Amino acid sequence: MIRAVVFDCFGVLAEDGWLPFKRRYIGNDTELAEQVADLGKQNEHGYISTDEYFRKASELIGVDQKLLRNAVGKRAPNEELFEYIATHLKPRLKIGLLSNANFDVKVEIFEPAQARLFDASVLSYESKIIKPDPRSFELIASRLGVAITDCLFIDDVERYCAVAEDLGMQSIVYKNPNQVISELNQFL
Repeated sequence: MIRAVVFDCFGVLAEDGWLPFKRRYIGNDTELAEQVADLGKQNEHGYISTDEYFRKASELIGVDQKLLRNAVGKRAPNEELFEYIATHLKPRLKIGLLSNANFDVKVEIFEPAQARLFDASVLSYESKIIKPDPRSFELIASRLGVAITDCLFIDDVERYCAVAEDLGMQSIVYKNPNQVISELNQFL
């Protein structure tokens, strides 16, 4: 029986800031997406400067350069997944955070309301334990006050999920919000 869901941070709860930017400002416009990607390749190959990339891409997309610069290379909360956690999981289950992080992601990346959703966390910089060390999985279950076999672990790294399963957790390999929400619904 699942009593707790444990999430990874990077690649699951925190995504590259480019992804929500792209969803909002480019959407399903494949031609625009290809043009912006082409500019990125020109920049990567040194044909245009980074400043020129931001100028041209922001003009092409129709946004202020500062907005584009803030999105590229930043981490942003996965709003869709956090909304699901708040409305569907938190009322029923304990929520944990297990991440190889060298800073407090709950303060640096997440909004205060998002950070309050976690009943417990294990961050490698404070625990001195890095996934896939089994002790990290055991520690988060202990901090949540549940048996390790009562946890469901979600990570975008398949080998971390395999270790969790070897320890008795169930797991989901994260690919995108829709996929993980669909799989989570099967557990509820």
